[in-house]
Amino acid sequence: MRAQCPTHRLMGVIGDRWSVLVLIALHDGGETRTADLRRAVEGVSQKMLTQTLRRLQDHDLVSRAVEATVPVSVSYTLTDRGRGLCAALAPLRAWAETHVDDLRRD
Repeated sequence: MRAQCPTHRLMGVIGDRWSVLVLIALHDGGETRTADLRRAVEGVSQKMLTQTLRRLQDHDLVSRAVEATVPVSVSYTLTDRGRGLCAALAPLRAWAETHVDDLRRD
């Protein structure tokens, strides 16, 4: 598939290990603080979570809000574009939930 293919480009953004899981966590949790998001995405390191969130922000899938408190509070939400992508991912998620036992065997 050519690099200009829209699917190829999309997979370049969300085809890593964590992006879809972060998007799903934000979809399920709404506005989520960084620490809560890290707990929701089992196994992700702080470094990978930060890198993933930055990439998703760069592609306008996630927005970041900073509250000037002590300590600073940072939270993330899906953008309209991110919510649209989550809607497109919903059948994939439903398939995975239906076949979770088969996936564990592999």
